[in-house]
Amino acid sequence: MSLNSIMNIATSGMSAAQTQLRVVSDNVSNVNTPGYIRKVADQQAWAQHGVGTGVEITRIRLATDRFLQAASLNAGAEAGRQTVRYELFDRIQSLFGDPGADSGFFSQIDSMFAAFATSAENATLGPMRQDAIYKTQALFDESARIAKQIQAVREDADGRIQSAVERTNGLLEQIEKLNVEIAKASVVGADSTGAETAQASLINELAELMDVRITPRSVGGVEIRTGAGILLAGQGAAKLEYTRAGAVSSESAFDEIWVTEPNSQRRPLSAGLASGEIKGLLELRDVEAPAAADRLGELMTRLADELNRAHNASSSVPAPTVLNGRNVGQSLETALEGFTGRTTIAIVDAQGVIQNSADIVFSGGTMTINGVATTPANFLTTLNGQLGGATASFTNGVLSIDAGGTNGVAIADDATTPSNKAGRGFSHYFGLNDLVSTDRPALYDNGLTPASLHGFTPGETLTLRFNDASGTKIRDIAVAVPAGAGTVADLLTALNDPATGVGRMGTFSMNARGELSFTGRGDPAPTMSVQEDRTTQVPSGVSMSELFGIGGVRASRADGFSVRGDIVKDPSKLALAQLNLGVAAGTAALSQNDGRGARLLASAGQNTTAFSAAGGSASGSMSVSRYASELSGEIGGKATIAKNRATSAEALYTEATARRTSVEGVNMDEELVLMTTYQQAFNASARLIQAASEMYDTLIGMMR
Repeated sequence: MSLNSIMNIATSGMSAAQTQLRVVSDNVSNVNTPGYIRKVADQQAWAQHGVGTGVEITRIRLATDRFLQAASLNAGAEAGRQTVRYELFDRIQSLFGDPGADSGFFSQIDSMFAAFATSAENATLGPMRQDAIYKTQALFDESARIAKQIQAVREDADGRIQSAVERTNGLLEQIEKLNVEIAKASVVGADSTGAETAQASLINELAELMDVRITPRSVGGVEIRTGAGILLAGQGAAKLEYTRAGAVSSESAFDEIWVTEPNSQRRPLSAGLASGEIKGLLELRDVEAPAAADRLGELMTRLADELNRAHNASSSVPAPTVLNGRNVGQSLETALEGFTGRTTIAIVDAQGVIQNSADIVFSGGTMTINGVATTPANFLTTLNGQLGGATASFTNGVLSIDAGGTNGVAIADDATTPSNKAGRGFSHYFGLNDLVSTDRPALYDNGLTPASLHGFTPGETLTLRFNDASGTKIRDIAVAVPAGAGTVADLLTALNDPATGVGRMGTFSMNARGELSFTGRGDPAPTMSVQEDRTTQVPSGVSMSELFGIGGVRASRADGFSVRGDIVKDPSKLALAQLNLGVAAGTAALSQNDGRGARLLASAGQNTTAFSAAGGSASGSMSVSRYASELSGEIGGKATIAKNRATSAEALYTEATARRTSVEGVNMDEELVLMTTYQQAFNASARLIQAASEMYDTLIGMMR
């Protein structure tokens, strides 16, 4: 081996050791820098014809472990998803308050029924009536507040989705710029570890927003795709687009989050999105919060209905001069069809003595009033003729009865064969003496049958949107009201048509109570919402979605209930007595000391009632109090599950990050060993140069 070869080997060794020492120095100086990844200088030997000629540093790389990186990114995405779900669902749970505290929402239900029980003990005491009315109104005010706040949580989630989209766009742009910088450095053989470290930190942040898959590029840098394969970076930066909905209600429709890939292909982000903060926000906004609102709406609807059942079976003393019903969403003829049993409308004076009455007997499609046969079309004419000076009218879907003058109106069902349609008596069905009123249709088990006339104008359209399990829009379908006989059966046929209706997505069906429901096809089945409703029922003026409870309208019911305004102003109008049809002529049929109506109100929470499917809960029959108890437990249980999932996800993320850091982070002991090794290598190369120099000197001396 020549002396020149020895000098070259020694020089290359010194240069390599110097570079390695510089790498160690960088590592040590950044030992406490968050996100810093340890550098490694890879050394390679030179050889010619099997003879060593020195060493070189082939590259300076980051000490990354792809497996641990992927595990950490996946854990971070899941932690981001579960943390935001728990954070927002905990806000929803807090709206209901502590179930065991007197101020909690569910405790207020018990307090209201207790107030009615107290008023039953002395029906003439105004303060007791006032207390019962106050607690009832306070309960419905609280439910309205909670319902609005649930939508506020959804609105917050929607706003955070837009913020997350904007952050994602910024991260993708920075990552792609670093890709270019890394590629340039790779071409010229420069050190790109600084850019790679910065890029890794940005990728960590991106992974908390959505699940991503990282693939190294042959030219340097990385290619990033979502779990569903959507290209985000590596061939240019993708662009995400989203416009928040603004003010959010239970019926709000949300835009898709669109991703425009570098190749200009436009795809929905939610397709295949499995984790990350954006996924958690979408789940909370579109699934969990609506489910809570839906359950609350169903609870308050059945609570109001049971209170109204008791109130319609009773009367105030003196009886009200006018009874105004609620909008039943049908024509009078359709509403009267299907009634059975017997009811009596009585006109009473100020002392409660019956002045006139109409005994109505329903039997299938026929009916009599005081023995006079009539039809649904002639019902009002016959009724007004039998009531004397009283007047019954039906306008815009609302039945009203005016006693005229100073007389009042009271209604009572027959004790043996009470009137009945869809589980409600005559007064209850039309809402003639409701305690709790609502600003929209709330009862969807309205007793309609396939043979009933629906009252919608042919050609009007209802547009329904179908989404898959990930929330991605499948398609919008506009269904037109069909021409023909105008029956509910015709409407169902049009809705379920596979070509012009929703038949490919699922099936609409109607149960025995007249309630319409949708069952999606497939597993998981698509979800349905109302995009636009241009239908109007004649004569009521309600839309198809309002009449049948299609879409988010069901969840909106909770904030529409209130105690009837005239009762709030005058507690004496609270119906605590019952009409006694068995009294002798000239004897009062209503008594101020009668508290039977109050007892009905107090026990309303224990009545078994049919609850519709709501918020993922199946339909079933139980008492209002039982349903409230189950809802309380469900909300608390979901909050606990969300907390446990968030805690577990954070613990897994911490562990994955710790393991990754143990490999990628700076270990001072290891760096000290490497520093010693490289210093010795440097010194050895220096001594080799010195030895070669001495050999040169000796040779030159010999030449002299």
